[in-house]
Amino acid sequence: MKRPPKETAESARRIGRRSLVIGASQLAMVGVLGWRMRSMQVEEGEIYRTLAEENRINMRLIPPSRGLIFDRNGAPLAVNEQNYRIVITREDAGDVDDTLDRLARLISLPEGAVESAKAEMQRRPGFVPVTVAERVPWDDVAKVTVNTPALPGITAEVGLSRHYPRGSDTAHVVGYVGPVSDYDLSKMEDPDPLMQIPRFQIGKTGVEAKFEEELRGSAGTKRIEVNATGRVMRELDREEGKSGADMQLTLDSRLQSYTEARLEGESASVVVIDLETGDLRAVASAPTFDPNLFVRGISGPDWRGLNENKYRPLSAKTVQGAYPPGSTFKMVVAMAALESGLVGPEDTEYCPGFTEVGGSRFHCWKRGGHGNVNMHRSLQESCDVYYYEISQKIGIDRIAEMARRLGVGVPLDVPMSAVSEGVAPDTKWKRDRYGEAWRIGDTVNASIGQGYVLATPLQLAVMSARLATGRDVRPRLVHSIGGVVQPSGAGEPMGLNENYLRRVRAAMNDVSNAARGTGYGARIVAEGMQMAGKSGTSQVRRITADERARGVTSNADLPWERRDHALWVNFAPYENPRFAVSVVVEHGGGGSSVAAPIARDVTLQALYDGAPPLEAYPSNLRDTIAEQQKRIENHVARGMTSSDRA
Repeated sequence: MKRPPKETAESARRIGRRSLVIGASQLAMVGVLGWRMRSMQVEEGEIYRTLAEENRINMRLIPPSRGLIFDRNGAPLAVNEQNYRIVITREDAGDVDDTLDRLARLISLPEGAVESAKAEMQRRPGFVPVTVAERVPWDDVAKVTVNTPALPGITAEVGLSRHYPRGSDTAHVVGYVGPVSDYDLSKMEDPDPLMQIPRFQIGKTGVEAKFEEELRGSAGTKRIEVNATGRVMRELDREEGKSGADMQLTLDSRLQSYTEARLEGESASVVVIDLETGDLRAVASAPTFDPNLFVRGISGPDWRGLNENKYRPLSAKTVQGAYPPGSTFKMVVAMAALESGLVGPEDTEYCPGFTEVGGSRFHCWKRGGHGNVNMHRSLQESCDVYYYEISQKIGIDRIAEMARRLGVGVPLDVPMSAVSEGVAPDTKWKRDRYGEAWRIGDTVNASIGQGYVLATPLQLAVMSARLATGRDVRPRLVHSIGGVVQPSGAGEPMGLNENYLRRVRAAMNDVSNAARGTGYGARIVAEGMQMAGKSGTSQVRRITADERARGVTSNADLPWERRDHALWVNFAPYENPRFAVSVVVEHGGGGSSVAAPIARDVTLQALYDGAPPLEAYPSNLRDTIAEQQKRIENHVARGMTSSDRA
């Protein structure tokens, strides 16, 4: 049956509208596709052409600039300098052996560089560039650049390398950087991607290690295009990283350099603390070493020379060395006795030259004895018997508690490597450590800083600082990080009896300035600059009864390793203390004769902020001191010239 004309027309109109919509949609789709194809081919064609050749696009990390380290006056202690290096990327190199062989014929490479690079490539992904040689002369860089087509995968780069302008003077404090090792990576839970860059350097010791994250900064990235021969054609894009934070230490590099020079020829250490802030002005260990050797890759002979040296130049003796403090510990025992209320400042003990305890005889350094001695005289003349006797009255636990209050036997928070806590032994310590009961003989030994007692030079300087101020002075090595000033180490009052402190300080003053004081020969005579101090001589060997009967062998007649340690602590000026100083000379002999003169010279350098006038010294020493100052000035000048050359 035929449809009416009216229905047929309506159906045709509907079909026409649908066709129009479908046609318009198809046309729109074709238009969009055409526009997109034009955009991809014309406007974005270059990008897609490069992306289509994946082997020609490299993503590389941009190592950040490491933060700089300065002294308190803004003098640089650790800086970055330009360093040209040759790198190889395994996946671009083709025949690695052939490429490296061509490179070796073109330029002079360090011994073992090729073998080292091959070994490194086996441990790294193929797209990671591996360093073949660093500190390459510009002439060699130019040769490599010109011959790039013949050296696939080889490129010359410029980067930054660490340099220490003060050389050995600050090596133990600032530390040094070195390449990331497998051992370093094993200690990290989530290593920074930067760690995967071959020969990327991180802090290994000292401040460089303790503030690695702050100094390192964060990496940037860059995308580069290379041609078929491996030549870098252009950089497609770059995202800059963030430089590491700059740091300012509390060290005075001039005082540090002087101190290191003053210790020349000794195995020794010196610490200088600013009493107002706790700032460490000098932290010197001798002998020392050049940290720049480690940055460049230390040679086998150089490493053996340092590692096998019996004077331990790699050791930061100021914080790692723990020594029997000897008679410098007597102020601790005196304060413990006075604070206990069991011993008064005018109470006396009789010294016949020895004390008998449990059938054993403990001798005083003065064979004939000191007679009746009170606290003041016991410190001034360093009578041992006085401390043997009062220590038995107060017991080791009170002594240990006072030692810890004054900084001995407790960890001190300084950013240096392997900081020792020392030992302030008590009854519990011996029971826990050795499973044995404490004996009265242990107390007698501890009373003169022998036996189990151990202290670092830093702890002895802190002890002197707290005695001088009555405050809980804490050593501060870092003044600021990224411009943010770190908390002061001035400390709060410790709550010690000020009258007792004054008496101990007065006795220390007479150690240095009274004719019968053990440190009188090392006194400062400049008005208003007098130092108050205490000597110490700690034994490292046992003196037998037979040896004592025939006469104790002098240090000069003993092998170096069996000689006594020489110690000295002081603060100055006596009336208005500004600095505290400690000195330890390993196997140096007498504290008064060896350590005290060093402390006096360093103290004067700190007080005068440079070379003091000769009038500050006793008149009989001035000619000798003048010659010494010239010698040290020449030493410092030679050291700076050598370091700048490096």
